[in-house]
Amino acid sequence: MVSLKDISVRCGVSVATVSKALNGHKDVSEATRERLIKAAKEMGYFPNSQARALKTNRTYNLGVMFSDEAGSGLTHEFFAKVLNSFKMEAEAAGYDITFINKDIGRQKMSTYEHCKYRNVDGVIIVCTDFTSHDVYEIINGDIPVVTIDHIFDCRTAVMSNNEKGIEELVNYAADMGHRKIAYIQGNRSAVAERRQAGFCKACMNRGLEINTDWMLSGDYHNPERTYQLTKKLLEMRERPTCIFMPDDYSAIGGCNAVKDMGLSVPNDVSVVGYDGIAYSQMLTPKLTTYLQDSAAIGAAAAKQLISLIENPQTTFTEVITVDGRMIRGASVKDINQGH
Repeated sequence: MVSLKDISVRCGVSVATVSKALNGHKDVSEATRERLIKAAKEMGYFPNSQARALKTNRTYNLGVMFSDEAGSGLTHEFFAKVLNSFKMEAEAAGYDITFINKDIGRQKMSTYEHCKYRNVDGVIIVCTDFTSHDVYEIINGDIPVVTIDHIFDCRTAVMSNNEKGIEELVNYAADMGHRKIAYIQGNRSAVAERRQAGFCKACMNRGLEINTDWMLSGDYHNPERTYQLTKKLLEMRERPTCIFMPDDYSAIGGCNAVKDMGLSVPNDVSVVGYDGIAYSQMLTPKLTTYLQDSAAIGAAAAKQLISLIENPQTTFTEVITVDGRMIRGASVKDINQGH
């Protein structure tokens, strides 16, 4: 393994000068720095992460707490894109990523203990049960934390603008003449509550009656469950003209239910999704949905977490809200008179 001393001997400078040059100190001339960095690369020098950790009291390692009861995990396009963006932003700043869980082999430990065991500099919490003891232990611990799509009073959160997204979709459906709108919500979470609140608020603002028989509890990322609930809605004596699905992936089940009952989207019933996953625009008809800015959410989470680690005195706890945009698609029929 190439050492700082090997580079100093080759270039005829002291070990201290090599160290300063590779660590970006200002008391080394630009010409000398470039010469030493070039030599280090040619010789195959890699800095020792353990030595750097001892020197800086940091490991340059960020923990990711990510668990998903539905089992979709990293196959969920939204969360995969959020985490990929988080990873790219973190790596650009010189940090590595470690997924944190409860157990290491047969050794049982809490997630917080695992964070301490891995000696991570900070943690991002995403797509998990935010009411669990494991989460509260991390939130109340001494490690910098950023949450995604959930707000704790004492911690920084990055939120997709769920209320605005649903409101835009309701307004669009109402503009297309729909007054009988059903809503299948995702499993209970802060996101589900915000979207439902946005739905009810938008309906009230537009003077639309909220039929409680058409407000059903479903699951995110679960086409099978959404299939059953859509069928239930369509079998009612008075059925809705438009159905809001929990998300785009679940909407696949909803659209299949419409088809299996001998009906079509949007001629017989209109369908609205959420998330804006790529697959939603490959369906026929293309899905009307709301595209969440997953790249901006992941990047913002990484920037905030790194700032909390590197500048704790000047980084404030805050809630960052990221807007998305509506995709009109073709799954909502215009039923206004005269059309």
